[in-house]
Amino acid sequence: MVMEGCPWGLCEPSKTVTYPPGRECHQLAPTGQLSTTYNQLCTYGTPLYQYLSIQKKSAGIKAKAAFATGPRQVDTTFYEFRTYTIKVDKMREFLKLTNENFHYRTVHSELVGYFTMELGSLNKVLHIWKYGSFAERTAVRTKLAQDNDFMEKYVAKTFPLIEKQDNEITYLVPWSKLEKPEKPGVYELVTFQFKPGGPAVWGDAFRAAISTHVNTGYTKLVGVFNTEYGTLNKVQVLWWNESPDNRASGRHLAHEDARVVAAVRESVRFLDSQKNVLLLPTAFSPLK
Repeated sequence: MVMEGCPWGLCEPSKTVTYPPGRECHQLAPTGQLSTTYNQLCTYGTPLYQYLSIQKKSAGIKAKAAFATGPRQVDTTFYEFRTYTIKVDKMREFLKLTNENFHYRTVHSELVGYFTMELGSLNKVLHIWKYGSFAERTAVRTKLAQDNDFMEKYVAKTFPLIEKQDNEITYLVPWSKLEKPEKPGVYELVTFQFKPGGPAVWGDAFRAAISTHVNTGYTKLVGVFNTEYGTLNKVQVLWWNESPDNRASGRHLAHEDARVVAAVRESVRFLDSQKNVLLLPTAFSPLK
């Protein structure tokens, strides 16, 4: 038998597999399917990567929790979030140099967006990069180190202005795709820190909460990103709004919607914390 009910596209419930005694689950199972003999979640031909505790229900067998941050990643595309903290008195100089010379960086890989943090945090910039694989990222970093124009005209001049650098590797969750707004606006990045357990625990409730906000129509969902390297059990949601005032009025109305209230109440049961920042796109940001 196999488990049915697959949050975030974790399994392929249309297929069934019977595991004969003495065989390892990971030698036989289709991606993400559960052997009720071994109580193990498997991927094609790989060692077991997580264990599940199962509980019998009248309707069958249901997984209680999975100790992983997400399902097997089918698409190798990932997004690197780079956050730089700029020295308090150097932000204007940093942005001027970046505006004039950042083309030396963008010729090497795809920039999704470049933003300054306006509310929720200060003296920080966020840039998001898209890569097709880790091999591509490694090749890009190698080329950057060998690019004299980039190193001398940009890095050497901006490095003394930076106080701190952080980066995270994220994947779009399976039910989200990157959407580009049709017109300029402002962006809100909301960070959700979930309790351990992964989307098998909180995925359905979180998706419902996001969907109800989308359905109100006051904001546009740009992307939902699950962290792979960095702080685990962390999801970042990027929203577009026409203006901070439109966002404020729309959010006020949304929180009077019974469907939004119910979905949010269900989702917050799995939250440890959340934080948001208002982002302003730079002149050279692809996301305007």
